[in-house]
Amino acid sequence: MDIRSAFIILLTVFTVAGGFYVLVYPYLTGEAFAEKRREQIASKSGPRRAPGERPVDAAARRKQVADSLREVEERSAEKAKVSLETRIAQAGLTVSKNQFFMISGALAIFFGLLLLVVSRNPLVALAGPVIGGFGLPNFALRFLSKRRLKKFTQEFPNAIDVIIRGVKAGLPLGDTLRMIASEGHEPVRSEFRQIVESQTLGLTVSEAVERMPLRIPTAETNYFAIVVSIQQKTGGNLGEALTNLSTVMRERKKMRDKVKSFSAEAKASAAIIGLLPVIVAFLLYLTSPHFIELLWSTKQGRGMLVVAALLEAGGGFVMKKMIDFEV
Repeated sequence: MDIRSAFIILLTVFTVAGGFYVLVYPYLTGEAFAEKRREQIASKSGPRRAPGERPVDAAARRKQVADSLREVEERSAEKAKVSLETRIAQAGLTVSKNQFFMISGALAIFFGLLLLVVSRNPLVALAGPVIGGFGLPNFALRFLSKRRLKKFTQEFPNAIDVIIRGVKAGLPLGDTLRMIASEGHEPVRSEFRQIVESQTLGLTVSEAVERMPLRIPTAETNYFAIVVSIQQKTGGNLGEALTNLSTVMRERKKMRDKVKSFSAEAKASAAIIGLLPVIVAFLLYLTSPHFIELLWSTKQGRGMLVVAALLEAGGGFVMKKMIDFEV
């Protein structure tokens, strides 16, 4: 088999794997069921506190806290309907939606022409616009978003500690947020800058903070929005509540690190098992090329090669799910 045939086979495998990742992966990981559950929670209605009403006893205070939690959950349910602008912001990019479409269109044309030149087959060239226009841009957004969220989660407890020290020293919450927006590390600094800018536009502190989980969809930002919203509406010791939140976030980070260290051996074993067939095939090609050339020089061999690649991808996916834990 020449380079053109090998390229066509690899392209077919990547196209099938990409379609599986986009269409089937959310159902296997539970993301679709989680979104459905959030919609069910958001659809439940309950009694609301009248404007201006103040708590008079413990029961009334508990009712106010429950109402505040319900409002935050309803706003958090909007995360299931993430727009393209929000996804671009989550990735930390500064391009607009139109610019993103232009880049995707240029990639679609480039990959389409590249496949047409390499394969000289219009049907195979149709996979180019799919890969360049949809697959590659979406993969880039997912990759950049995950990397930015991971960095934000590492820096966020330090920002909470700054707020705790400022509040205990007697500073208003808005001043501590401005301190982080001007002196914090990225990407925490840019997110808190958006909170400060939202306040200058007329939003309250709780309303500005409640928008953070939409841009940073993590459990830590959701907890932070809940704590600030409840404190702004029902009162209470914000410093103590944020201290407990900071402790919880640091304990979650320790647990994630422990899980990562415990699963390191399993990940190494999975990588070795996954790469072993490829390494053996490469060594066999170096020693006895005429023996393994049957896989790409005959029609039956090419079919077996495609099936083997799909089984290899499926096995890697199963092993990844077995050693991947959510904390």
